[in-house]
Amino acid sequence: MSVAGITETVQYLTFKLSDEIFALDVAKVREILEITSITKVPQTPDFMRGVINLRGSVVPVIDMRLKFGMSATEQTVNTCIIVVEVTMDGDTTVLGALADSVQEVVEMEPDSIEPAPHIGTKLNTDFIRGMGKVDSRFVMILDIDKIFSTDELAVVQGTGDDGH
Repeated sequence: MSVAGITETVQYLTFKLSDEIFALDVAKVREILEITSITKVPQTPDFMRGVINLRGSVVPVIDMRLKFGMSATEQTVNTCIIVVEVTMDGDTTVLGALADSVQEVVEMEPDSIEPAPHIGTKLNTDFIRGMGKVDSRFVMILDIDKIFSTDELAVVQGTGDDGH
């Protein structure tokens, strides 16, 4: 059984948060940056670490570990910022996703991806496109467009709005 919406072989960028491996469609990834200085923005949610200057653009940086209820990302030599494009309500926002380390780009066949587990009704698993396998380890394939609610993105977009 293939997962609805995944009908062709797609390349995914895999990255680690704690001991878990996650994957994003490479089409959503703009670039990968080494950790740089992040400017904290007051009055923003905990998971929003601040903003970075990306060639003159203000890009909000999200701590994916905090967003998923894990402990904050510890800065190491492997810590990186995955710059992604998030589309919601027709608008595209560029975000930086803080990850412990980037692994590799892998191809996954649709029939090797299983639907996300349904664990009760309280847990929102809409942002998990499916579970893939890489080297016999499960990889959670994320739908980056569904990780953030409209309200959360409004907060994030507000920080990057420089009036131009």
